[in-house]
Amino acid sequence: MEKYKLTKTTKTENGITFYQIEALKDFGSISKGDKGGWIEKEGNLEQDGDAWVSGDARVFGDARVFGDARVSGDALVYGNAWVSGDALVYGNARVSGDAWVFGNAWVSGDALVYGNARVSGDARVFGNAWVSGDARVCKQKLIGGYFYHTKQKEEKIEIVDTYDDGYETLCREPKLEEEKPQGKKVKIRLSDNKIVEGEIIED
Repeated sequence: MEKYKLTKTTKTENGITFYQIEALKDFGSISKGDKGGWIEKEGNLEQDGDAWVSGDARVFGDARVFGDARVSGDALVYGNAWVSGDALVYGNARVSGDAWVFGNAWVSGDALVYGNARVSGDARVFGNAWVSGDARVCKQKLIGGYFYHTKQKEEKIEIVDTYDDGYETLCREPKLEEEKPQGKKVKIRLSDNKIVEGEIIED
């Protein structure tokens, strides 16, 4: 049995018609009859699993939300982006391009994840952080800065160890959540080879 339907309640933004969704059965924390967020077409939200779109969140284009993922608030997921696993995308977050947010990752606030970026594991990306290009982020709490794979020649760059073999993430003005470290630390190598540390999330 399908878990949701497209209702007749619609709205149009930038030439795209969005349909509000409604639950057809109980699943996860959702009850039959609950109204959800907005999607362009059924292919944007999988009928299997407990994935859900709520609030004023919009999913469109060829984007997909599946598994047990949640998209809520004013979040936008579009392009060819995927949000899966137990991932959460909320607040004013934007996930687009070929980006993929999965695992237990959270993307929130005004954060942007786009390009071929991957945010996974127990990563937390929020505040004004940007993750783009071929960047990989999998364990850090990032609250600001710009994380990407390419750079302008005049930019001072830093490298964040994402603990993903075969990848390194270049960044500018990284900001890690300022809390007393609770366990392992992420090491950031600055352009002058100075090492600084910040908190990461334990497995």
